[in-house]
Amino acid sequence: MVHRRLYLFALAPALFFVGIARAQQYPIMDMVADKVIQKYQQSTCQQLWQRKGKPKPQREQEALRMMRNDPQMRAAFINKVAGPIANKMFECGMIP
Repeated sequence: MVHRRLYLFALAPALFFVGIARAQQYPIMDMVADKVIQKYQQSTCQQLWQRKGKPKPQREQEALRMMRNDPQMRAAFINKVAGPIANKMFECGMIP
């Protein structure tokens, strides 16, 4: 039991530093993800329905191109935005 506590105590700082390193690995992606999350959180359901299917702005298209070419960046982006976007889409009836 004592060994388990020591293991958890030693593991916590390591996970903290890995999280910081990963957050700093893609600063541009983090900014884009934050903007996407903010857009979903501040939009009404009606606004989201109206935007659905419309062409993306040039900057968003460039960010999408970068993520298509970098699977690790894409995974980090999806991990960051998935929860907030899915919650908003659920609230708006866009997903079951």
